[in-house]
Amino acid sequence: MTYSVYQHWDPLRVCVVGRSYPPEFYSWIQVPHVRALFEKIAQETEEDYQALVNKLESFGVTVLRPDLDIDRIILPPTGKWPSPPMTPRDYTVMIGEDFYESYTEPANFKQYYETIRDSSWPDCSTREEFDQLPSHIKAECLAHGFDPRVAFQHIIPGVYDKIYQHIKAQGNSINHVNEQSMINGAMVARIGQDLFFGTDRYIQSQDEFAANQQLINSRFPTTRNHIVNTGGHADGTYCPVCPGLIISRNEPIDYTDTFPGWEVIYLTNQSWDAMPEFRKIKNQNGGRWWIPGFEKDSAVVETVETWLDHWVGYIAESVFDVNMLIVDPKNVIVSNYNQQVFDAFDRYGITAHIVPFRHRYFWDGGIHCITSDLDREGQQQDFFKDHHEL
Repeated sequence: MTYSVYQHWDPLRVCVVGRSYPPEFYSWIQVPHVRALFEKIAQETEEDYQALVNKLESFGVTVLRPDLDIDRIILPPTGKWPSPPMTPRDYTVMIGEDFYESYTEPANFKQYYETIRDSSWPDCSTREEFDQLPSHIKAECLAHGFDPRVAFQHIIPGVYDKIYQHIKAQGNSINHVNEQSMINGAMVARIGQDLFFGTDRYIQSQDEFAANQQLINSRFPTTRNHIVNTGGHADGTYCPVCPGLIISRNEPIDYTDTFPGWEVIYLTNQSWDAMPEFRKIKNQNGGRWWIPGFEKDSAVVETVETWLDHWVGYIAESVFDVNMLIVDPKNVIVSNYNQQVFDAFDRYGITAHIVPFRHRYFWDGGIHCITSDLDREGQQQDFFKDHHEL
């Protein structure tokens, strides 16, 4: 039966849960206490994944997970290890019966291709040209870690292949889109006849706003499409939990026009706002943890240890994340407790299930990010027919 998602609060039937590197991946780290630190992160991350899988399966949800063979991982020419497939939501989304995989076309596509090119291989400057290469050349490129769909996102090629094959087997189409900033599960809220798209940064210009609106309308001509000026991943900014209720960070966002009449619970000093030191360090380090030899850099070691000494126990206990997964109209999975939110849930007859994701700030992903819903019960409904027009 063809998979579909029309409302993200409909009963969940099939869901992807991400995967991180196992402890043994970090054997390349030479300093024992740094290696032990990353091994602990890896172990605890998988423990939390397993807790989430068990919770979903207790609701009868079929769980799929990406493949991750560390023996096939090769350090790419960028000098940074590719990111593990932890946050499938950031690159995938099921909208209706159409599945989307987003990618970014890199400006230096040709330069990367040239780093692994044999002298007998033809020129290749674009993804379209790559698609026309002989199969044996493409196979060798993939074997060297070069997949034009994902190479510049530092994602390991092939980890989602079995999941994509499974989706196709249900009769769904898979669409590859070059609008990663807007068309992915972290950015779009699917509410029946209406789709709500976040923005990768705050938009100040009306011309830019109109251009984004035109782009989305051209891609999705049969739905009412709206842009919510989130200035980053929408699922880290707000969550429409059920008809009539939104949980939102205390951002300068007015939902009056997009969600007229809905109750909005604004949370203060939560999520990123509660971690100013973390945000400062994150912006400074530039992802250097993935460069082999970083363990010799005392500043990096100090940063990593400062992060984790500060995080462990802290974020799991006192920072509530709007990044939550709705299982069905009466059950929501969250990472921790917040009285203001739980009181609102009670008013709407919703039960919250706490499944901690202890290192979510280290991995830059919450409960919603590390999943991707592929199939939910229900047909498309219209919740705003009296407010919005096509």
